[in-house]
Amino acid sequence: MIGKAPLDGIRVLELGSSVAGPAAGRLLGDLGAEVFKIEPPEGDQLRTWGELAPDGTSWWFKSHNRNKRLLSFDLRVPADVALVKKIALSCDVVLENFRPGWLAKKGLGAASLRAVKPELIYVSISGFGQDGPYASRPGYGNIAESMGGLRYISGDPQGPPMRLGISIGDELAGLHAVVGVLGALVARGRDGGGDAIDVSLVESCFALLEATLPEYAHAGKIARRMGNRYLRAAPSGVYPTRDGHWLAIGGNSQTIFRRLSATMGKPQLADDPKFASNQARMLNIAELDEHIEQWTRTVDLPDAMSALAAAEVPAGPAMSIADIVADPHFRARGAIASVPDDDDTPVATYGPMPRFREHPSQMGRAAGKIDRDREAVLRELGLLEEINR
Repeated sequence: MIGKAPLDGIRVLELGSSVAGPAAGRLLGDLGAEVFKIEPPEGDQLRTWGELAPDGTSWWFKSHNRNKRLLSFDLRVPADVALVKKIALSCDVVLENFRPGWLAKKGLGAASLRAVKPELIYVSISGFGQDGPYASRPGYGNIAESMGGLRYISGDPQGPPMRLGISIGDELAGLHAVVGVLGALVARGRDGGGDAIDVSLVESCFALLEATLPEYAHAGKIARRMGNRYLRAAPSGVYPTRDGHWLAIGGNSQTIFRRLSATMGKPQLADDPKFASNQARMLNIAELDEHIEQWTRTVDLPDAMSALAAAEVPAGPAMSIADIVADPHFRARGAIASVPDDDDTPVATYGPMPRFREHPSQMGRAAGKIDRDREAVLRELGLLEEINR
């Protein structure tokens, strides 16, 4: 039997801007929560980032803030602050990504709100967390990715630390915020109390470093940039094909490497002492990659994919957004979707993840004009009449 969305009945107040906070709000909305997004009178700055729609709002903003009800208040105005506080106390979750302490000065911090409503779940996303020597510093995703260690190990060995191409630090923080909310909701269901959740962009990046910390702590190894090569297993790279494409190949287990070697017409590589174990392959990775590239340069991408699929060797092309949109698997999975704009124009967006069989997610509408839903929300909360008195 198909039930309601997982977070149906949960109400979230999003006091977030740009990427991290709104990313968390979007994910909670996909899971069925009712999300009230508060913007300043001039709107979230993300409205001006990237390519703009005909109405002057960025396509990214419309997609990134789908499934939310849009309200605008000026938190420099006491009357607006008082109203936002009432809205917050009607919610299950408050989500914010201001610099630590700023909302507390307005009476909208975790301590103030939870003193009135102990069951409230209050999530704070910031560059460096709510305490510690750097807490008061401003912190964006690019700073977090650098200080959290991601960029130090990304890029060409002879070049500078490299960014991924998206705001990965912000998106990771948004994911960690959602994990925190879900955990707090379970705990609240058990003991009735809420919580204050502290999410740091820097630590969200740092937590993704896999073996980097234990290898340094116990073996003194400092991980460094290796370009497209994986730091700890081989082969796992991206190789050029004859027809000008790039093909990712993962053959880092011994059984898969044996099948890869046979597919390349070089079965003897699997028994060569230089390549007979992952440790040996890592020591001889340049020579190994040369062998693989010698083969990929002789075949077109479709033929290489067909041969590797037949041999059950993990492989896939490096795909542009145009390639992805045209790909039948992404279409079949619903990974490429759309939501209606204010004028019912479809706005392209990403399908919700993860997918639930029994409690499907929802996507609602694209984000539209500033303050679009203020009157309706205030009326539903019983606050419109109070303002007009």
